[in-house]
Amino acid sequence: MALVQHIGTSPIDVLGVLSVRVAGYFLERGRYEEAAALCQHALAGQTQQLGADHLDTLNTVDRLADAYERQGMYSEAEPLYQRALAGREQQLGADHRATMDTVNGLAILYWRQGKYSEAEPLYQRALAGREHHLGAGHPRTLDTVNNLAVLYRKQGRYDAAEAMYQRALAGQTQRLGADHPETLNTVNNLAVLYRRQGKYVEAEALYQRALAGYEQRLGAEHPDTLRTVHNIASLYEHQGKYDEAERLYKRALEGREISLGIHHPSTIKTMKGLAGVYGKQERDGEANTLRARVNEAGQVRLSK
Repeated sequence: MALVQHIGTSPIDVLGVLSVRVAGYFLERGRYEEAAALCQHALAGQTQQLGADHLDTLNTVDRLADAYERQGMYSEAEPLYQRALAGREQQLGADHRATMDTVNGLAILYWRQGKYSEAEPLYQRALAGREHHLGAGHPRTLDTVNNLAVLYRKQGRYDAAEAMYQRALAGQTQRLGADHPETLNTVNNLAVLYRRQGKYVEAEALYQRALAGYEQRLGAEHPDTLRTVHNIASLYEHQGKYDEAERLYKRALEGREISLGIHHPSTIKTMKGLAGVYGKQERDGEANTLRARVNEAGQVRLSK
């Protein structure tokens, strides 16, 4: 909050640039609430002094939508993405790089909500635009390739997903390095695909690689680190390694409750996983207690 107050004393043009960049720093480190607070503060000043449709204002709108999406606040994120997209299309053009950023962000939001038919054409649009403006091997292009692969995996199109993952991974390794967080995201996602295909040995090796890299680059409590912890727990659960699965689910749950909150979709997902392990171990009391927490958290989300 002190940072928000300090930035708030800057001229309005500096305010926008600083806020978007610092919010991006917070997002990379999993500090989503701080990013949102910073954007909210900047947006109020920009709207008043620059206008709601000024490009600097729209930059902040887009970044705030990203912060909300990462917190699981999907209903708050969507109108902001739509506002940023309409403004950027009108002022910059439908295929401008900044417009493509918003298209990609909106596609991610729809994917997280399970709206795959809405997400796919947006991903395809973002990919075509980024390939045209940035090139096939640019990190932002490869990010969209990875995102599209995730969508294909969700749709059960495993061959198409693997081809896209391999493309993204090769390009990211070359351009960013093997231990860059974006490369590790693709490593994690490819592991998810292999686990779905029953390739447990290959999946575990990739998960362990992603986890080691995340812990070193981002820290043990970063949301991306905890996502892979959850994924390894799920792998162990499918293999019947319930003790190992329980330990990792508990680690993921504790970390997600702190970093994301008890009502975040990822936190609820880990609760369900741990409850499932308890059920398979015939620890019905613990399983039912946790399922009650899941139901309560879900009701709170629906009431918002």
